Amino acid sequence: MDDMEDFTGAVIETVKLIPRGKVMTYGQIASFVGSPRSSRQVSRILHSCSEKFSLPWHRIVNSKGEIAFKRNQAYSEQKTLLEGEGIVFDKEGRIDLDKFLFKPFNGNS
Repeated sequence: MDDMEDFTGAVIETVKLIPRGKVMTYGQIASFVGSPRSSRQVSRILHSCSEKFSLPWHRIVNSKGEIAFKRNQAYSEQKTLLEGEGIVFDKEGRIDLDKFLFKPFNGNS
């Protein structure tokens, strides 16, 4: 198995860990799996693998706590899914990462 397959597998497994009502950032996932400069690759993996692996893609946001999509149908779908899990957005459309960020293996649930 090559490094890209290892990275992809690690990203998929990390995304599967995110519980309802919590989010992770693209960069946080990249760092967690050992490649802190690969947040764009995390995005590509989510795009190509979410359906195949039934990933909770909607639980991934950018480092500002914002949905990365422009305000379109995908944005609306992600926001609806997150709100359905109890995640709250402020008036600027941001999620309070202090409250909703998932930190794997850090005593966070």
